[in-house]
Amino acid sequence: MRIGCPKEIKNHEYRVGLTPESARELAVHGHEVWIESGAGLGIGATDDEYRSALATIVDGPDPIFAECEMVVKVKEPQAAERAKLRSGQLLYTYLHLAPDPEQTADLLRSGVTAIAYETVTGPDGLLPLLKPMSQVAGRMSIQAGAAALQKEHGGRGVLLGGVPGVMPGKVVVIGGGVVGFNAAQMAVGLGGQVSILDRNPEVLDKVGTFFENRASTRFSNRSNLQEAVAEADLVIGAVLIPGAAAPKLITREMLSDMKPGAVLVDVAIDQGGCFETSRATTHADPTYIVDKIVHYCVANMPGAVARTSTYALNNVTLPHALRMARDGWKEAMRRDPHLAEGLNVHAGQVTYKAVADELGYDHMPVSQVIQ
Repeated sequence: MRIGCPKEIKNHEYRVGLTPESARELAVHGHEVWIESGAGLGIGATDDEYRSALATIVDGPDPIFAECEMVVKVKEPQAAERAKLRSGQLLYTYLHLAPDPEQTADLLRSGVTAIAYETVTGPDGLLPLLKPMSQVAGRMSIQAGAAALQKEHGGRGVLLGGVPGVMPGKVVVIGGGVVGFNAAQMAVGLGGQVSILDRNPEVLDKVGTFFENRASTRFSNRSNLQEAVAEADLVIGAVLIPGAAAPKLITREMLSDMKPGAVLVDVAIDQGGCFETSRATTHADPTYIVDKIVHYCVANMPGAVARTSTYALNNVTLPHALRMARDGWKEAMRRDPHLAEGLNVHAGQVTYKAVADELGYDHMPVSQVIQ
């Protein structure tokens, strides 16, 4: 198979779909790998390193979209990229379609077969291709939130860890999954006063056992959520419904009860955000203020630590790429129902139910596509 990896063009996105090591793995298995010139510079990988890894360097993205059977990316294709996609082509990347009707419509028009990293499942029911970026984003959310709390960024001027004689900042983490767990780890490590809210008793038991008296847990209902948010200096939104739009857990009305200069970090912004006042921002302009509350809603947060993120991502995406290139995507999905969960769009049909339900499309079951 001819596999192509274009340079990412989303604002301040420095990750790359294939590392030189991943390119070599594909090449030694007999596949032809095309890399756009400069695609790896954001992680410190030069064109010469890719050439040494048996890849072919091409100028610009056009040859990749025109001639490669599989396109491997990191972020959802931007409008200019979607215009280059074609029927029968395989797109393998993060998509986050539920809150993005424009992208979904473009993918359907193109006839492409699109596999979303974020909906591929694992034997444990978790999301293994999303997990490493969730780990990165969870840890980064505390770094970003701590910086946004600084007065020059509009924050309250609170140091999360405090100092002797001064109370630490109060951190509320909504959601105890991968993002929330990693955010809590970082916040606890910095000395913050941490509360974790979740609706799943098993999750609360797990995080409560892990953190013991270093963090408190609360069941997430409206009353507890409103009370916790009102007391917080920093709130991390870390909720996820696989493939679907994130629920709006904090309303604009709740902002009036918060401390002026408190910070909301919405890690669920890729799926539309879990705060009513959230809107996607970029690394170039990461924050905005609504009702005296600082919002940090960067949609590609792990892109800021591109090298760590890219290698962590490739560790989990490459095995599926190898199988699809070897067996063809349909056969690979017949053999692996967890990979089949990643199929979101095929030949003008929506094949992921949560996306179809959210955006009002008819749903074509994956089982019918791959039979």
